[in-house]
Amino acid sequence: MTLLPAIELETGANPDATVIWLHGLGADGNDFAPIVPELRLPKSAHIRFIFPHAPAIPVTVNGGFVMPAWYDILEMEIDRKVDTSQLLQSAARIGDFITRELERGIDSARIIIAGFSQGGAVAYQVALSHTLPLGGLLAMSTYFATADTIILSRENKNIPITIQHGIYDPVVPETLGQKATTQLVKAGYSVNYKNYPMEHAVCPEQITDIGNWLQKLLLYLNPALREQRKNIYNV
Repeated sequence: MTLLPAIELETGANPDATVIWLHGLGADGNDFAPIVPELRLPKSAHIRFIFPHAPAIPVTVNGGFVMPAWYDILEMEIDRKVDTSQLLQSAARIGDFITRELERGIDSARIIIAGFSQGGAVAYQVALSHTLPLGGLLAMSTYFATADTIILSRENKNIPITIQHGIYDPVVPETLGQKATTQLVKAGYSVNYKNYPMEHAVCPEQITDIGNWLQKLLLYLNPALREQRKNIYNV
């Protein structure tokens, strides 16, 4: 198993939880790594943050220019025509990071998948199709590109999902975040949706919310959630 290049940051020795955080189109893992200190996590939180770098590929909507991308975007319509096979390949590469974290001794229920924009589309696919119960899904300024084709896993039917979006986003309109929320709720998921007065970016209020969400999941709720899933799904 050959992993994608990635940045790793740990908030304490011997981490007992992992956040795998995927960047957007044209960026790399350095894009979100500086946010970790801004999350203001307590010293008791020993979390490993992994920021993978997407491979560089030609992107059709950008004139075929080669840049870091999780998949090709073929048309920039409201619902976006994307190269689904490439998206699934990227999801599998992120799945390799999950496997490696399991080998490092991290419980699957303490692995959180986060993604911004294009990375968020991959995060949806990874978290909602994985066959082990994961700790949470954070989807930022993104869209559910594989909503019509994904095979949803019963093991993650109760996964905590937070969707965040900018009200003034000119790149990925907020309607796509709202659409994903509606699709997931209709499928039986519980979703926490929040928008912010921003464009295609992150803002200080949002970073505070993410830090609080991570603390809630990793410091308080997940052991009980893990047991609940065992009782329901016998996993």
